[in-house]
Amino acid sequence: MRCVIARFPFDLTKGEVEQSMSGITPEPVTGVSVTIGHHVYPVMQVGEVITRQNRRDFTTDEMRRALTRLGFNCHDARPIAPAREARADEDTFGW
Repeated sequence: MRCVIARFPFDLTKGEVEQSMSGITPEPVTGVSVTIGHHVYPVMQVGEVITRQNRRDFTTDEMRRALTRLGFNCHDARPIAPAREARADEDTFGW
C-alpha cells in the first residue's frame, strides 16, 4: 500500500512492517501506540524504523493513519493517573 509520510511516498505492506519491527525492543509508551505482533510500540518509534527518517520529520497522526490502513491496531495514550492528595488527618510527612 502506498503511504505518504513526511511528504515522501512509501510502498508498505503489513508483513514488511512486522519484519522491520521484529527484534526491536519497544520503548516506553508515552503517547499513541500500535500493537505489532505481541508487542506494543510507540507509533513514532515504528515510523522512525520503517521510514529511516528522524521523528521530527513526521507526525503521530501521519503514522497512525498509515498503520491503521495497513491493518494494525493503534491505541490512544493512557490517561495520566491523578496525583494522590494528602488527607486532612495526615500531617506534612504522612505520619
